[in-house]
Amino acid sequence: MTLAEIRALVQADLKSVDEVIRARLKSAVPLVDQVAEHIIAGGGKRLRPLLVVLAGRACGASGAAHVEAAAFIEFIHTATLLHDDVVDGSSLRRGRYTANEVYGNQASVLVGDFVYSRAFQMMAGVASQPVMEIMSEATNVIAEGEVLQLMNAHDPDTTEQRYLEVIYRKTARLFQAGAEVAAVLAGAQPGIRSALAAYGRHAGTAYQLVDDVLDYRSSPAERGKNLGEDLAEGKPTLPLIHALRHGSEAQREAIREAIRSGGQEQLGLVVEAIESTGGLDYAARLARAEADAALGALSVLPDSSYKHGLAALAHFAVEHTT
Repeated sequence: MTLAEIRALVQADLKSVDEVIRARLKSAVPLVDQVAEHIIAGGGKRLRPLLVVLAGRACGASGAAHVEAAAFIEFIHTATLLHDDVVDGSSLRRGRYTANEVYGNQASVLVGDFVYSRAFQMMAGVASQPVMEIMSEATNVIAEGEVLQLMNAHDPDTTEQRYLEVIYRKTARLFQAGAEVAAVLAGAQPGIRSALAAYGRHAGTAYQLVDDVLDYRSSPAERGKNLGEDLAEGKPTLPLIHALRHGSEAQREAIREAIRSGGQEQLGLVVEAIESTGGLDYAARLARAEADAALGALSVLPDSSYKHGLAALAHFAVEHTT
């Protein structure tokens, strides 16, 4: 099932999510509106809202609460991207100039704060204590993940465990929260709620593992960013960590220096080392194992087209190329 076919299962819900996003990003402050419109125009796959509405429908959701949840999950993701691009000094995302490149770092950070706070206004409107608990914990974990990534940057001694902790906190935890919130709002039993949380965690981990592989394997024209951007920012992702464990002394030293200094001067040597040590295949194998765990978690759900959509989304997590 393609991503377009998965979306078609919940097309009406996704249209409503888009309407909520546009309405809730409106502000009386013109600069907030301008930056918000820049974000909306940037598009993106909107996987997190898709996961939320699929999970909600798979649990028998009715009404609009899961649509509102899908929108505030996307707002949390958007706020982190606005802040990430400032921290990383990024100028391109999805082939377009980032908000910080167009409007400056100050505006990008402050509008990110606005988007975060708007998300919490929306959560309050849902009037569910469990939802507030899930989301407040998740956003705190995400913030810790940002700091952990900063600590790992330019450190060639970063371990696989430290790397996995970062991607859990920065990426997987929001997938986990979105799936669990959808179950809560649909009134699902505790077992289903826990299973969907596990599904989101494993699917999110698989997605980020593959995303880190694509930094050394993808087509820049398709992905909207250059190869080796993680390396340029001194980020020791799993392909690099694996190559450091298994490469020759010369390869290890080249990678260590590239991580310490950042930049892409050593990109050719680093990519060659990653490929010769099987670093990309290793990360891809871990991603497939995570996707399999996500699929296993779905066994508690009753059979439906939405359950099949969630399964297809787990497959997409390991098959995406952009």
